[in-house]
Amino acid sequence: MPDSPPQAPPLPAARAQRVSQEPQEPPVTGDDHRRMALTGWGRTAPTVAEVAEPADPAELPRLLTSAPARGVIARGLGRSYNNAAQNGGGLVIRTTRMNKIISFDPAGGLVTCEAGVSLEQIMIATLPAGWFVPVSPGTRQVTIGGAIAADIHGKNHHRAGSFARHVRSFDLLMADGQVRRVAPEASPDLFWATAGGMGLTGIILRATVALTKVETARLLVDTVRTADIDETMARLSDTDDSYGYSVAWTDCLARGAGLGRSIVTSGDFAKVSDLPAAERRDPLRFSPRSLAGAPRMVPGGLLNRRTVALLNEAWFRKAPRRRTGELQAIGAFFHPLDGIRNWNRIYGPAGFLQYQYVVPVGADDAVRRSLERISQARAPSFVTVLKRFGEGDPGWLSFPVPGWTLALDFPARTPGLAGLLDWLDQLVLAAGGRVYLAKDSRVPAGSLAAMYPRLDDFRRLRAEIDPAGVFVSDLARRLSL
Repeated sequence: MPDSPPQAPPLPAARAQRVSQEPQEPPVTGDDHRRMALTGWGRTAPTVAEVAEPADPAELPRLLTSAPARGVIARGLGRSYNNAAQNGGGLVIRTTRMNKIISFDPAGGLVTCEAGVSLEQIMIATLPAGWFVPVSPGTRQVTIGGAIAADIHGKNHHRAGSFARHVRSFDLLMADGQVRRVAPEASPDLFWATAGGMGLTGIILRATVALTKVETARLLVDTVRTADIDETMARLSDTDDSYGYSVAWTDCLARGAGLGRSIVTSGDFAKVSDLPAAERRDPLRFSPRSLAGAPRMVPGGLLNRRTVALLNEAWFRKAPRRRTGELQAIGAFFHPLDGIRNWNRIYGPAGFLQYQYVVPVGADDAVRRSLERISQARAPSFVTVLKRFGEGDPGWLSFPVPGWTLALDFPARTPGLAGLLDWLDQLVLAAGGRVYLAKDSRVPAGSLAAMYPRLDDFRRLRAEIDPAGVFVSDLARRLSL
């Protein structure tokens, strides 16, 4: 690997802005470790680990040297759906108290912050100056460290790519306790192994990210209700050049002539001139909030074939056949589920599995076949999202490639789910596609090399920079990452 550039002096710390989202786990303060059972956002496969939550990045080298034999993994706000941020029998370091915005350039749109800063904090701090995060997934409760480690994507991938494309540099705590400044030009191997590397190359301490310029905190949105999967995919393909952001909610239980019927929403940030006169006085106002919280105890089986079929039908019928020029707030367009705190509880104590795949351009039939199989199996997913990806970035384990991505949320106790997902694995592999490591909880390790051609390179680099296997997770053990 190339030598790292000299370390930059620390920048003065700005006042930390705390996230408003209710934490998934109780806080761990001071130097204490707390033995705690952890899950991913899907609330399946809990494992018990020692958990530390330092407020100062300077504490981390000491935590590494005193780590148990089962190693260490970093954890942000716990929004990975699987066990990527779990380490049964080892140490989990939560970064949520390392959440200071260090500097922000309102002229150039560069923000430097600690790894525990959330996308919501970035929005609150930078939207008043006319800047928005370059990529946002379906929740703003993701830390910057997690956004890089999972190389997250959003509704604008066909235009903006994944998150790592907009990262100028990050500081990485290595297994030997040293901190390296990593940039794509100076340290391409380490940068692109870390982007999408699920926290297995080290702990990101802080990062500098280039933001996107906007005039308002509102979006101008067009909505179209499509009759079937052919019309849905045609709509998304034909409008790639027309909108910066596009996504389809798809009824995965629809069959026959209505297979793949969807609601396609597409839009761009509004200009000040698009707003009503009353809103032009404060066009960048952003007030994130949750309207309600899911109850702590939800009975199992609430979301099943019958209830999800009814929900899908109501949601589809509620949407307009065609509506143009609707002004929507950032939360409504990007993060509707953030309106319900801890919405993952609605699946009950058994939790849920999210399955997300991408198949390349030309493999359109794989999307159709997957929906046929899911609808035949009556496997209920209310949150079913279809999008188009543009060019992927060079991340060795980064998920997106040009093509189609489908994400589905299934209650974990869905009858026949294991066999259905095994069948989908084979369909995706045959089409030259892959599953998303930030969401996968059951793909066989032997399938991974075919999905990620640079997997061996990633393993070799890990062996070089972390020969003792300090950084490890439950996900890494299962997949031999």
